[in-house]
Amino acid sequence: MIPKISASEIYSVLGNNSSLIPLGIKDVANSCGLTAASYIAGDKLEGKDRFIDEFGTQAIWLGGIPAYKYAIDKTIFKHAKLDPKVDVRILKDKQILKAAIEFAPTDKIKSSIQNAIQHQKLFKNLTLAKFGLSTVMTALTYFGLTKFRHKYTENQVKKDYYEKKKQESKFSFIGQSVPFSSSFANVHKDPNINKDKVSFTGLKDFMFDPVKNLMLVDATITSERLTHARNPQDLMGYAIKEGSFWLFMYGAGKMISDALEKHTEKKYNKSIDLDARVIESEELKTALSDGTLKKHLKDFKAADLSDVDIYKYSVNPKTENVVVKMAKKSDILPMLKTSLFKKSDTIVDTRGYIDLSDLRGIAQKLEKLLGQYENSGEDLDTFISSVRKLKRSSVIKNMGACIGALGIIAPAIMLAVRKFGDNSDYQVKKDIEAKLEKNIA
Repeated sequence: MIPKISASEIYSVLGNNSSLIPLGIKDVANSCGLTAASYIAGDKLEGKDRFIDEFGTQAIWLGGIPAYKYAIDKTIFKHAKLDPKVDVRILKDKQILKAAIEFAPTDKIKSSIQNAIQHQKLFKNLTLAKFGLSTVMTALTYFGLTKFRHKYTENQVKKDYYEKKKQESKFSFIGQSVPFSSSFANVHKDPNINKDKVSFTGLKDFMFDPVKNLMLVDATITSERLTHARNPQDLMGYAIKEGSFWLFMYGAGKMISDALEKHTEKKYNKSIDLDARVIESEELKTALSDGTLKKHLKDFKAADLSDVDIYKYSVNPKTENVVVKMAKKSDILPMLKTSLFKKSDTIVDTRGYIDLSDLRGIAQKLEKLLGQYENSGEDLDTFISSVRKLKRSSVIKNMGACIGALGIIAPAIMLAVRKFGDNSDYQVKKDIEAKLEKNIA
């Protein structure tokens, strides 16, 4: 049974710059806008070509890496009897690694961590290989889509061309059944796929962030589209599409959220940089009301004597601390999965990696929010309600700006360039037809 999704979870996901879901929503808007623009600028055939390109690429782009990683987990890792859920980064610090084993919530998890230690070199190599193979295979799948799309469009142009010529008596011989695959096989050749090997040196930051991992695939896609554009018109369209895509898919979202957070803090003296699930939490409101948050912040600081101390304090199931609870809500602490769609609210999965700077950061953010509440002169209900509204507004404005840019402005620019340019017709179709004319003559 699929669990209900709360409003706080929706805002949390949409405001998360490391989540694939906001990227997917933005890309759907971009794909719809560009496909509509292609139908308007050209004809039905150009619209189909764009539809296959945009939505086919989207399916590969979002689903390719997770699908290939899943396949590798179920084959290579399973064959090696290694647990792919163990994050290789926990092997770096021996003290934290020891604590991860000590506080492992189950014997199975403890055993999987110990097994990774015993086969550390193999485990690290397989983790790197999984990252590399899933990225490269996703890119190659896109290349396969491009070859299919080019051939499909070419075949459709040929089909329409021959149908038109059948209506003209001087080309009546075309009515004979002549397979174009053999007679006109060389009319249009797809560009060669760039098979240069991708170097993974220095890409550790990209391995563990799904959004950054996608950037590698996008770099390949952008390069292929620009270097293998079928004509100047195709190149111009991709230049507009890829430029706006990179700006608003990867750059602008973080810049807009940072700007809105700074503006909100400066204007209203309220911080909204916490996860929406924390801001919307009734536990936070209660902790502010009864003074628990202030006490627990002190306890958290007192436990933070070293990296391993704060790690043990946070993963210990006996720890009852609001800061730790909020870190769990924010996914800073990786929680044990109890079913396909549900995670434990209390038990940390010590196979996962914990960024201690993020863990300490949430304490700092909560302390700042506490100070703002105490200095606001507002009652708790008014203060919390205001913070929640400001957070929601920030997320909506950010997503709205990016969706508007990708789904409306970029397609409008592309359409304007076509309509007011020297050649508004679908150039790919004209090029194929011109070659057919030349071949027949």
